[in-house]
Amino acid sequence: MSQNVPSFDELMEAAQQSAMHLEMRDQYAVGDEADDFNTWLRNGQRDADPNSQYWASWVDMISRAVARGVVVRRARIVSEPVTDYIRYEHAGTVVNVHAGEQVRWLARQRAADLMLPGADLWIFDGSQVLFNHFSGDGNWADLPMELRTEPSIVKQCSDAFEAVWERAVPHDKYEIH
Repeated sequence: MSQNVPSFDELMEAAQQSAMHLEMRDQYAVGDEADDFNTWLRNGQRDADPNSQYWASWVDMISRAVARGVVVRRARIVSEPVTDYIRYEHAGTVVNVHAGEQVRWLARQRAADLMLPGADLWIFDGSQVLFNHFSGDGNWADLPMELRTEPSIVKQCSDAFEAVWERAVPHDKYEIH
């Protein structure tokens, strides 16, 4: 495990071929989206403006990656019926797609026989896995970022991602249940 872990932004900026994100939680509670999520809960309105303060830096970073040839894929495993948070996430995915991400959704019951990692993660260029650790309530865990480069771990995580991706439904065809 690396002692001096680059930031997520540095890893994404350094990616040359691929960036794959596996999300497996039904609820997140990260601070930087709390206001937007609470607004959505109150009135059903989600910030889906790629130029808004909320989205602009993400859209810029992903758009730059895609422009240099990086394939950015995001797979989400969700329980059905989905939580309010997943409804909120689904409502904003149009911006991820606008930025150049490919996004797919997999119902958790269709993932039951897959061997999956114990944490959400990003895989960069098939050589680095960045594990995302969350607390029980869905906020970022008070842990350092965990970047792993051991070939066996990278392969296990890549194989898991590809198995999910193969079964998952593209965003434009996934209906919220």
